[in-house]
Amino acid sequence: MDIPRKSAKRMKMIRRGVIATVGLVVVAAVTIGVSRLKPAAPGVDRRTLWLDKVKRGPMLREVRGVGTLVSEDILWVPAVVSGRVVRILVEPGTPVEPNTVLLELHNPELELELFNAESEWKAALARQTVQKAQLQGQLLQTEASVAGLQANYDEAKLQTQVDEKEYENDLISEQQITLSRARVEQRKKVLEINQRCLEMFRKENLPAQLAETEAAVLKAESLYRLKKTQVESLHVRSGAAGILAQIPNKIEPGQSVSASTIVAKITNPKRLKAQLKVPEAQARDVTVGLAAEVDTHHGTVLGKVSRIDPTVMDGNVTVDVSLGSALPQGARPDLSVVGTITIEKLDDVLNVGRPVFASSEGPSELFKVVEDGRFAVRSRVQFGRTSVSTIEVVEGLDVGDEIILSDMSQWDGCDRIRLK
Repeated sequence: MDIPRKSAKRMKMIRRGVIATVGLVVVAAVTIGVSRLKPAAPGVDRRTLWLDKVKRGPMLREVRGVGTLVSEDILWVPAVVSGRVVRILVEPGTPVEPNTVLLELHNPELELELFNAESEWKAALARQTVQKAQLQGQLLQTEASVAGLQANYDEAKLQTQVDEKEYENDLISEQQITLSRARVEQRKKVLEINQRCLEMFRKENLPAQLAETEAAVLKAESLYRLKKTQVESLHVRSGAAGILAQIPNKIEPGQSVSASTIVAKITNPKRLKAQLKVPEAQARDVTVGLAAEVDTHHGTVLGKVSRIDPTVMDGNVTVDVSLGSALPQGARPDLSVVGTITIEKLDDVLNVGRPVFASSEGPSELFKVVEDGRFAVRSRVQFGRTSVSTIEVVEGLDVGDEIILSDMSQWDGCDRIRLK
């Protein structure tokens, strides 16, 4: 008969406890180790990234802006008078001459004012004619009166001479000769007074009255010619040779326009300039006289910066570029263009392709390729001067370092990525 051993069961339980304890310790150690491991680097397809290597050499600083071609000779044609548009004769894009009628306006009140002004002018001319005739008659009457007084004076002088001889021969008394002499003096004074009156009338009264009438005629004539010019301006003319361009607020038939309203725009297609919108951050280094190249999509044209707008509009600075060479075929006002302005040429600098969101003359964080291109780690780089597609490296990178230029904002939470 077999006798059970009590110690065997106890040893079995101890062995199981030891195994369980060791297992728990191993599991805890593995858990702690795993928790301390860094998360695996996310993978990024290398073919979707834009990379570039740092190099040392010359760097051309440029800024770029988009814009349009505009005419250097622009004539804005306003409506001289108010009126209603009855007919549009020329459409935008049509060549015009200085006297080309662009559109016709209608203003019946102005036509009535012209009729009244013409009537008043003709009435003033008639009044002038009547007054001239009256003044001429007064002049003739005065001259006739003076002529009669002159004859009376001459007659009195002759009579006095006769009386003098008769007095010498004691044929007449002393009273008679005294009366004869007094008569001569009286008629002489009357003649002199009337002669002065005639002279005053001829030199002062007559010209003054004629000048007053002439002024009234000129005033009426000026008003008539003004109204006539205003009526003629109802036929709006171009005023210069060129091409009729589209205006922002298009004029339609039947529309009422007020005086000074812009109704047309005349441009000179032979003298064009590029008007570029340059981002304000890049425009600080742009100065008048810098060389520029304008791409019209039909060819490139060389030019120079001729004007820089002192104000900033919508984050851009307007820069005018005068074009020095012949324009390519197809260049016309309002054509979209891309302009590149050369700031300076740097001979020996550390530079690389310009990363997205890289700030000029300031620190930036980007991914640098390491471990033979298998990984990229976040690095801090100090950049300097910028260009359109390149940027100067001040510190943080060396020649031959490869960096990612693409937008990596989706990996802002990662310091390391794996390149697949």
